[in-house]
Amino acid sequence: MATDEADGGSGDGGDETADEDATDDEVIGAAVVTVSSTRSLEDDEPGDAVVSAFEDAGHELATRELIESGYDNVQSIVTRLVDRGDVDVVVTTGGTGVSPDDVTLEAISPLLDKELPAFGDLFTRLGYEEVGTGVLCTRTMAGVSDGVPIFCLPAHATATDLATTSIIVPEGPKLVSQAVGDRASPGEVEE
Repeated sequence: MATDEADGGSGDGGDETADEDATDDEVIGAAVVTVSSTRSLEDDEPGDAVVSAFEDAGHELATRELIESGYDNVQSIVTRLVDRGDVDVVVTTGGTGVSPDDVTLEAISPLLDKELPAFGDLFTRLGYEEVGTGVLCTRTMAGVSDGVPIFCLPAHATATDLATTSIIVPEGPKLVSQAVGDRASPGEVEE
């Protein structure tokens, strides 16, 4: 999907402002992972916000998972999801605070081939407009692992809705298209 030199692109997926081949209406498969020792799927408002944002935009929910906090738990589930052919993007909620038990970012960071630092900057800016200086205690991260974008969000429904509807869903198809490289097209299961 990514533009290459034969298509008139640079071939490097560089700093293009838009991938001419990517379409905003491309359906992508999202995996939503809630990291929590206290929530269930029935009372998971942050996860619900992410699912709703993707589905409202016409994308597909490939899977929804709830896992206990813990470095190995987070790393294991995200690795498994990245390897699935029907998952084009992974969004986690929870485990991003500053307590000793909040290890989502630490678990996912080693899995990333590329980081997307602008995501954290954008989230902080939008979060500050919504909640003020309280955004200081919120850590977020985004990057790409084996052609799959991964976004780590806090376990706060307003924050996850803000990040998903303002950043992730609007940029998702283009980002997936650029990140996918030699993998199957977004939403397509590899044989």
